Amino acid sequence: MKKILFLHGFFASGQCVPAMALREAFEGRAEVLRPDLPMHPKEAVRLIRELCENEKPDVLVGNSCGSFYAQMIAPALGIPALLGNPHFQMTDFLRTRIGAHQYKSPRKNGIQDFIIDEQLILEFAEMQEHQFDRCTLYGKEHVWGLFGEQDTLAHFEPLFLEYYAHSYHFPGGHTPTADEVRTWYVPLIERMLSYGHDY
Repeated sequence: MKKILFLHGFFASGQCVPAMALREAFEGRAEVLRPDLPMHPKEAVRLIRELCENEKPDVLVGNSCGSFYAQMIAPALGIPALLGNPHFQMTDFLRTRIGAHQYKSPRKNGIQDFIIDEQLILEFAEMQEHQFDRCTLYGKEHVWGLFGEQDTLAHFEPLFLEYYAHSYHFPGGHTPTADEVRTWYVPLIERMLSYGHDY
C-alpha cells in the first residue's frame, strides 16, 4: 500500500481537518501518516526525516508551515511533495503572534497550550535563511504547489515559482476544508502516486 506523509500547519496537529479528510479519502488505497509535529523547527525536521527513513512515504503533503518543511525535505530525499499554501516566511507569521496560544486541533500528548517567543522566532529565522539551499532539478518537477485563491495569510506563489515549475489553484482559504481537500488535493496526490518517482 502506498504511503502519504501529511505535515500540518503551525497551529494544527495530525488530527486537523485536512489530515482527517485525506485519511478518509485514501482509506483502503493508501496509508496517511499524520504525526503531531514538534513546535520547534529543528525537532520537527528531525522527526520528518526519521519518518521518511523508516516509513518511506511515496509523497509528502503539507499545509502552511508543514509545506515549509516539506519543500526543504522532499528535494533532499527525492520524494515528491504537494505544498498546500506554503508559508515561506514563518518569522513574519510568528512575530505578530508572540504570547500564549492553544493548538486548534487535539494533540496526542494532550498538551494544547504553547508560547510563541523570540527564541522560537530566531530558530525559524535560522532555518528560513537556508530553506531553498537543497533545491534540485528533481525538486523543480516533483514539488508542486497548491494555492488557495482566498488565502489571506500566505502569498508566496511568486517565490515558489522561482524554484519550482508546477503551480495549481483552488477557490479556498489558507486551511482547506474537508470538501476542498477531496476536490482539489486528492486528485493531485493521486497523480503524484501514479507517476511515482518517474516524472
